[in-house]
Amino acid sequence: MRRRILTLAVATAAAGALVVPWAEPAPASTPAAAVAPARSVPVPPARSVPVPPARSVPVPPARSVPAARVVTHFDLAKGQLPENITLGPDGTAYLTFAAARQVAAVDRAGRTRVLATLPAPADGGVATPVLGFALTTGIVRTADGTLYFLYASGDAASTGLYRMPPGQQPRRIAALPAAGLPNGLALDPTSRTFYVTDSVLGTISTIPLAGGAARVWSSASALAATGFLGVNGVKVRGGAVWVTNLDQGTLLRIPLRQGRAGSVETRATGLVGLDDFTFAPDGRVVATLNGPNTVVGIDGDGRTRTLLTGADGLQNPTSVAVRGHTLLVASAAYTTATDPNLIAVPLHHR
Repeated sequence: MRRRILTLAVATAAAGALVVPWAEPAPASTPAAAVAPARSVPVPPARSVPVPPARSVPVPPARSVPAARVVTHFDLAKGQLPENITLGPDGTAYLTFAAARQVAAVDRAGRTRVLATLPAPADGGVATPVLGFALTTGIVRTADGTLYFLYASGDAASTGLYRMPPGQQPRRIAALPAAGLPNGLALDPTSRTFYVTDSVLGTISTIPLAGGAARVWSSASALAATGFLGVNGVKVRGGAVWVTNLDQGTLLRIPLRQGRAGSVETRATGLVGLDDFTFAPDGRVVATLNGPNTVVGIDGDGRTRTLLTGADGLQNPTSVAVRGHTLLVASAAYTTATDPNLIAVPLHHR
């Protein structure tokens, strides 16, 4: 997620051989009587040597990269700024609409359905740290279809983690500090534990799947904000908690040591505007750079490669998800203020 005012950052000639015939000099003059009559030597007719026709070698056409496709456009005027995304087994994308305080579902045909709208706090959200408006942020779907998501309102009575079973209304199952900004949400199914990042307080907290008290799991300096927002996206993978830090432009890995946080490992740096991320089938990280309006791939050595740009339709990308070999990118248009959307693109061609 990105501040409303951000700076966007995004560039034989062949020479022919000339053959000159060599002429033998004419012999000296001879008396006519001594000259023998010329003998006629039959010259065989020239043989026609058949020249095989030139073979046409087919040149394969240049392979084009399939273009990104806009699955659907959202309503900017209604605050439908997609902040985070999770997927269902049928391909449905579940999104949080930040400024609308909503959770929505988008089917494979691009049809959008709002599932819930959270009530605005009494002050309208102006007490929400840094941003000054109440917003829904991280979202996770479990196998039974239940949605879990975060709400940052600046109000102690409503800021926290919410559960919404299919067909039911959302209910808060864990309170979180109103002075913070709960942002990223990930579930470790093995320990049945949620990991929640707070971009203002610079912490990662844990909450049991069933709900209850939130406990700070890590407050390492690598998670801190340095001017705007710190630790942001979060995923649990390979015995570690992976997070991004927007201000510091870093991708971090924190090993799980019997449930406790190990030492922070920096896996990539210099990623200006780094927001959320996911893992591709080949194991590389795919991340959104919000302000620069870019989606990048990050390999195991921390090297990056641009996968998508504004030319593909990005509008301040906030989050990504992978469905098979298709990459889905949610763009909130926080600063472009033009076209919040959801984009799909074949990942294996990128």
